[in-house]
Amino acid sequence: MTLHCAVLDDYQGAALAMADWSPLAGQAEVRTLREHIADRDELVAELADCEIVVLMRERTPVDADLLRRLPRLRLLVTTGMRNASVDLAAAAARGVTVCGTASSPTPPVELTWALLLGLARQVTVEQRALREGGPWQSTVGQDLAGRTLGLLGLGRIGTRVARVATAFGMDVLAWSANLTAERAADAGARLAASKEDLLGRSDFVSVHLVLSDRTRGLLGERELRAMRPHAHLVNTSRAAIVDRSALLRALGEGWIAGAGLDVFETEPLPADDPLRTLPNVLATPHLGYVTQRNYRTFYTEAVEDITAFLDGTPVRVLTGG
Repeated sequence: MTLHCAVLDDYQGAALAMADWSPLAGQAEVRTLREHIADRDELVAELADCEIVVLMRERTPVDADLLRRLPRLRLLVTTGMRNASVDLAAAAARGVTVCGTASSPTPPVELTWALLLGLARQVTVEQRALREGGPWQSTVGQDLAGRTLGLLGLGRIGTRVARVATAFGMDVLAWSANLTAERAADAGARLAASKEDLLGRSDFVSVHLVLSDRTRGLLGERELRAMRPHAHLVNTSRAAIVDRSALLRALGEGWIAGAGLDVFETEPLPADDPLRTLPNVLATPHLGYVTQRNYRTFYTEAVEDITAFLDGTPVRVLTGG
């Protein structure tokens, strides 16, 4: 019997070209969905015949209700080895295996710096003026050398961001709930006395934390008001770490100079969302992990996961423990 496999959120139509899917020939029929399906009933109808679903990161919540409505489902593959949007306990209770793939930390590091540099040197403003026949030089950029970068989170990604900052000659402060001075020093940073201390002393603040109950809404009105008026905020981690309404006020009322954003609470970002048009926002459509090498890893290992599952020896299995 041929199984059915759906690959979700293949925006670029790249999934089938980024890996060799031929090992599944005769065992699974693979189709890709180019558009995100947010409506639950529409998603259930689309996936009703599927025994296998490949998820892109945390775009599609898979909870107990969705699992109940997809009785044919037997295997979920998520890109990356962590997906907070999948209820692993509910999947296990229904006999659904959940597998992951490797994911490189370097693409989000590189995009973090693309956003930070773009903000510092007003690249989009100047590029638009050049294309449209506007003024020749209308802004004065900020220096990075000698400035302070504050990192909220110093894990795999934050550590790499810190090392680039030192190459630019920046002073690096770091803070997270369990960060030690020794761990910060190993990454070329100094431990801030507190979150507020970091925000008040930084010229640029970049978020590199995992979303959890502890970090949700970590930056609200009080924290954003603590930042310097000339400071920029960069978030390539998770949108919910920064309170959206407070951020909109901070940007609109000039509490901070601007923000570089790659993550949003609703994705794709609605066409009328103010974050699309605020002049002091440099935004990208969640591209942090979107590189050729990362996609090849995602989909090659997704094929491996599916093949191993069909052989009765699943690999890279995610559990709730």
